[in-house]
Amino acid sequence: MQERVTSFGYSLIKQDGQARLGEIATPHGRVRTPAFMPVGTVGTVKALYFDQVKAAGADIVLANTYHLMLRPGAERVARLGGLHKFMRWDGPILTDSGGFQVMSLSKIREVSEEGVRFASHIDGSRHMLTPERAVDIQCLLGADIQMQLDECIELPAERKEAERAMELSLRWAERARIAFAERAAPGQALFGIVQGGTDAELRRRSADALVGMEFPGYAIGGLAVGEGQEMMLRTLDGVLPHLPADRPRYLMGVGTPDDLILSVARGIDMFDCVLPTRNGRHGLAFTWGGKVNLRNASHAEDPAPLDPESSCPAARDYSRAYLHHLVKSGEYLGAMLLSWVNTAFYQELMAAMRLAIEEGRFASWAEATLARLNGEPAD
Repeated sequence: MQERVTSFGYSLIKQDGQARLGEIATPHGRVRTPAFMPVGTVGTVKALYFDQVKAAGADIVLANTYHLMLRPGAERVARLGGLHKFMRWDGPILTDSGGFQVMSLSKIREVSEEGVRFASHIDGSRHMLTPERAVDIQCLLGADIQMQLDECIELPAERKEAERAMELSLRWAERARIAFAERAAPGQALFGIVQGGTDAELRRRSADALVGMEFPGYAIGGLAVGEGQEMMLRTLDGVLPHLPADRPRYLMGVGTPDDLILSVARGIDMFDCVLPTRNGRHGLAFTWGGKVNLRNASHAEDPAPLDPESSCPAARDYSRAYLHHLVKSGEYLGAMLLSWVNTAFYQELMAAMRLAIEEGRFASWAEATLARLNGEPAD
């Protein structure tokens, strides 16, 4: 059982270049940063038990406001004791606002100053998500870290459209901040989300305005949506100097191992992405030797383990031939084992980054690790 606290806080323990070693205190325990949050969209990290997620080294998981508001409903989860109890996870939970899913999943939606009116992708029922309602849902779920409602647009986008969405998101941020102050439980925190597409001036304006609202943490949204890694990193370089050093910085929806290393090098503290479990369900494993596609016939008679260096039994104790067989046969166990492998690898990667920062060797570690992960394909 993690130590319980009644106030939210971030401690910067050490900085190595721009890379930051820190710790976030929440009502359900502490989060070591840099941190990768496994995505538990509807209250489950797909194909895994939460005992496995915790054993892999995850301090915090992410759940999705949009999906949980539609099914089973935030009020029902609250009646059942809150999301932590509902899904048997006693560590910290971060919930996103639902804005990204409204934009990406709802074919019928209408954005206005009030909020977003949309049709459920499940049954077509109509709903209204406002900044206040997004906060209300997240408070009903009992999330330790909550996100403001924002408008996330597709990239590339015209500057005028990026500016409109950014300014609307800022107005929604202020409304969310007021609603959160009225409804939140002690120790919970609401993060503001920096928007502005890939325009450096818009991103700076967004960051400066949000910092003026004094959020306890700041997310960078609207990236990893088609702009490419080089532009994503350039955007980070432009916006991070405008965010306070004494607050956590969260890059939403990112990403590959390369993305994580290069973003930590720039000062990012928190990440989430569906990539580890989604790739696992499709037969692709992340290892310290690079990516391995278990669908490839070259593994059919390979008795070697997937990754002998891994702390994960699924990577260490099962042969590539067996994993190949499971994937090719479409067996559930294949998706379970490879999701476990990838979740463990991502947590090992974050632990290695934390240690490298602590020991003052992050730059050399990052260079060597990037070269290793991007060498000759392991499959």
